[in-house]
Amino acid sequence: MSGFRFLLVWALPGLISIGCESQTHSVPPIPAPAKSMDTLPAWASYSGLTFQKQERIVAGSGTKSVIFNQDRTRLYAMNLEAMSISEFDRSTRKLVRQFKFEPTKGTGWDYAAHRAIPSWQEKPVEAWLTQQDKLLWVSLHNAAGIVPIRLDSIEQNTGQGGKPKRLRVIGAKGDITNISVPLIQTGSTPKVITSTADERTLLVSNWHGLSVSVLNLQALGSPYAKFSHNIKMPAIPRGMVSDPKRKKTFVAIMGGTSLAVIDERSWTLDTLLPIGGSPRHILQDSAGHLLISFNAQARLACIDPDSGKTLFSIQTAAQPRTIALSKNQSFVFVTGYSSDRLEVYRIHADRFERVASLPCTGHPVGVDLFENNQLLEAWVCSYTTGDISIFTFSKKSEVATKQ
Repeated sequence: MSGFRFLLVWALPGLISIGCESQTHSVPPIPAPAKSMDTLPAWASYSGLTFQKQERIVAGSGTKSVIFNQDRTRLYAMNLEAMSISEFDRSTRKLVRQFKFEPTKGTGWDYAAHRAIPSWQEKPVEAWLTQQDKLLWVSLHNAAGIVPIRLDSIEQNTGQGGKPKRLRVIGAKGDITNISVPLIQTGSTPKVITSTADERTLLVSNWHGLSVSVLNLQALGSPYAKFSHNIKMPAIPRGMVSDPKRKKTFVAIMGGTSLAVIDERSWTLDTLLPIGGSPRHILQDSAGHLLISFNAQARLACIDPDSGKTLFSIQTAAQPRTIALSKNQSFVFVTGYSSDRLEVYRIHADRFERVASLPCTGHPVGVDLFENNQLLEAWVCSYTTGDISIFTFSKKSEVATKQ
């Protein structure tokens, strides 16, 4: 498509070593990988990464977040200012589809001046995938709600069950299909979307709404979810993670100093754990530990989920935003917004070790990872340039001896 460019920026291999340290819409089928990251053999592990190269592709103005599908064949970029979603094929780096919202007038927010401003409703912020990647859930910054997009069957997007939002789906060859999707009201300025492991419940953190919305997910039939209620938060919420073992959802209170704990049995606020100022993004490893980025403090921390105690932490580049955990849970990737960095940390039993700090222009925000047995790719989106930087690392392998 005209207006889209592909740039390749090579680095010297091994320069940085990381170790121990309505028309019919024609869309190519999503290929099944030879071996997905979820089916890597149990004995496959690695102790180090070696930076190989950086590539850059264009998504759209104000790219805010990125998310891979389950088998990591497709990546979706939320372009807030362009009011669009870009779908890329991971292997070719090429644009497969673009979803462009039809704009309607709304009220936005100037985060620098701290005031309301005239804007558009249809500004994508974050996303989540359910129903085996058939549904892409997208939060719309100024629409006070979220929309589901059927990816597997475009003609099923009818907008039924809610106030419809209209989109043009543009294929790689320029073919266009007009669709509509239902807007499900949640709260003012929705941001992060997540779901429980059983995909019965969808959760949305509402920035200005000071709440977390609870929605009951439904079978594949528009509008795909029904709003239940809002859970009041003590201050601005953002990142969330659902813990199926504890039956709790942990919410990073970015506008405060706590971690809100939601009881998933009653879907009410259980407790607040004091953890320090401005927690933004939150992940959980297989042992249950919480990894949290602290935006204002420029800090990455490992937190005990039961007590809220900081087990260990490290200073990061300025304004750490999104974090991503490697498949072997030994490396965590952190985007630094105002510092224009992608940082990589090795996770030890009692500490983080910074093993790389790579330049990434344009104020990076979102990051997601692709892995196979040989390499790891960090796909990082930058807000001011609308670029996605792809950082490729080769793996230093360790193969356990069979007993």
